[in-house]
Amino acid sequence: MGGAVLVAIAASIGNLLQGWDNATIAGAVLYIKKEFNLESEPLIEGLIVAMSLIGATVITTFSGAVADSVGRRPMLIASAVLYFVSGLVMLWAPSVYVLLLARLIDGFGIGLAVTLVPLYISETAPTDIRGLLNTLPQFSGSGGMFLSYCMVFGMSLMPTPDWRLMLGVLSIPSLIYFGLTIFYLPESPRWLVSKGRMAEAKRVLQRLRGREDVSGEMALLVEGLGVGKDTRIEEYIIGPDDELAEEGLAPDPEKIKLYGPEEGLSWIARPVRGQSALGSALGLISRHGSMASQGKPLVDPVVTLFGSVHEKMPEIMGSMRSTLFPNFGSMFSVAEQQQVKADWDSESQREGDDYASDHGGDDIEDNLQSPLISRQATSVEGKEIAAPHGSIMGAVGRISSLQGGEAVSSMGIGGGWQLAWKWTEREGEDGQKEGGFQRIYLHEEGVQGNRGSILSLPGGDVPPGGEFVQAAALVSQPALYSKELLEQHAAGPAMMHPSEAVAKGPRWADLFEPGVKHALFVGIGIQILQQFAGINGVLYYTPQILEQAGVGVLLSNIGLSASSASILISALTTLLMLPSIGIAMRLMDISGRRFLLLATIPILIVALAILVVVNIVDVGTMVHAALSTISVIVYFCFFVMGFGPIPNILCAEIFPTTVRGICIAICALTFWIGDIIVTYTLPVMLNAIGLAGVFGIYAVVCILALIFVFIKVPETKGMPLEVITEFFSVGAKQAKEARED
Repeated sequence: MGGAVLVAIAASIGNLLQGWDNATIAGAVLYIKKEFNLESEPLIEGLIVAMSLIGATVITTFSGAVADSVGRRPMLIASAVLYFVSGLVMLWAPSVYVLLLARLIDGFGIGLAVTLVPLYISETAPTDIRGLLNTLPQFSGSGGMFLSYCMVFGMSLMPTPDWRLMLGVLSIPSLIYFGLTIFYLPESPRWLVSKGRMAEAKRVLQRLRGREDVSGEMALLVEGLGVGKDTRIEEYIIGPDDELAEEGLAPDPEKIKLYGPEEGLSWIARPVRGQSALGSALGLISRHGSMASQGKPLVDPVVTLFGSVHEKMPEIMGSMRSTLFPNFGSMFSVAEQQQVKADWDSESQREGDDYASDHGGDDIEDNLQSPLISRQATSVEGKEIAAPHGSIMGAVGRISSLQGGEAVSSMGIGGGWQLAWKWTEREGEDGQKEGGFQRIYLHEEGVQGNRGSILSLPGGDVPPGGEFVQAAALVSQPALYSKELLEQHAAGPAMMHPSEAVAKGPRWADLFEPGVKHALFVGIGIQILQQFAGINGVLYYTPQILEQAGVGVLLSNIGLSASSASILISALTTLLMLPSIGIAMRLMDISGRRFLLLATIPILIVALAILVVVNIVDVGTMVHAALSTISVIVYFCFFVMGFGPIPNILCAEIFPTTVRGICIAICALTFWIGDIIVTYTLPVMLNAIGLAGVFGIYAVVCILALIFVFIKVPETKGMPLEVITEFFSVGAKQAKEARED
């Protein structure tokens, strides 16, 4: 995974430049005021700082749609160019108006970086460490602020500090960022797949994952082009093929055959019907359609769906994770699959490693192999389901040989999920039988039974003896299904090439899909609450608090000017954040996003409450300074562990590929508007209701945020982006059904 980590670090330099700029202007404005005599013109002084916010807000309004159209990488390149140009103009800046123009250009670069870096990292990062890598922008931003404060502090010690040089230094790291975006950062593989550039997407994935076999993830990216409209949850009991056969069970047209990593090893997945003693939380919610059955009537069904994946099953149901499911291998077929044809191997060898064209001889590299699955593997009449890259046994041999014989599932898509397809038939309106593929995301539910188990299995779905596991399944129509192509006997689950789907134009209607609207509500809500949770107010008040604590006096005694002391205090404050962000990076994929929010927001509430009390009650100067200082430090440390990075992480995870750019831009626009409102209402609020009133309002907002997170924000750790969007689709449908009931 080294490739993905290095790419994420390089991309997050865009956020380092944002933090660098924020700290530099905070220090430089002290000297800009003196040169341009702005003490009597607070509006111009405010605009110098605010112009970057205005620029970021303006460019964010269309950055998402452009990123969905031209790609993520060109937008990161544009961000680096804008940073570089703004640094040069600020270095020159003969007048305050030129400086304002430079700050506007700088804001354009900031807006692109803040909006698109989390999106880019989410789309390139492996599922298991996506949270860690997407916390890098927060760490880079704070690190950039610290480095910049150190630089500005050093310059402030000069006899005549040069603010132009302070601001112009931005061009140096931005030039490095530009070089990385041009020569090192690849395009997002998900965006490439959405444009039908399959061979290029495959090469990028191979580089990011450090392995040749990326067929499972490529198939997942194709499926991610759909927005779940008819997704449903099913349950399967999975056991050895021979054992189920021994039990003499009746043939089941819906059962799926899963081929394992060893030759001759196969399993059968059979749908669970009725109430099973092994019924998972997913199955319960699917059958009952609301949270009422879970004893939490206020919590959103989406939250419960996500939570059910991460919850451990009760001990009586078997707490040991099964070792069977991860080794089921990469090939799935319906039970009635005919004998594997001998020409599978020969044709797969002839096709080679690149994707063969199913759409004529032109542009072979960019065509899809139905998709990533050999075109001869499936026939409509034979009711066969596809096996990746040719024959079953050939793929098994390749899987078994990977990593020194360790079983690796090429259709594993991360987080314990497996991707499969099955063929189904139904009777059409004209009475004729119609066939079609259904896509399945399978996930083990952590239940394992052994021969002689005393577990009750009503309904006769599973034999009373033998080894088996239970799996939940998200079943839906494949993303690129086309009835017209199906009638031409096209092979494989993806019935249309992505480039043909793209030619139909933007899918703006997807914004109004229930799952997307539900995700937008979560994303916009958490961004608003983050901005009004008080971080800007606490940052504004920190120098005053530390001054009261005697830090300023201590620094003046060692010969520092008031300006230098203020800059050094800000640098020390920023330094305190870095270890906390490091802890958050470690916990993001272990404890999860939702857990960190629920654990850190109450501490923010307590810290703000203490600040309210010490500003109302006379507790003495020393006690006031000590409590205020401790509260501010605690607030900073826990904010950057949870409410700082997680809103951007969530917004980069919960939207479908086709509209991810525009949706995250909507959330980012909310972020910038909230930032402007909070920043420029703070002085007015301080004059009207004082510090205690301001911090009281922030504490109330944090209480509301805690309630919102508990009710509406799901746990997305360790789940593929495409599965996350499917869960939102299912949850939105269930929420609607619950309201109608």
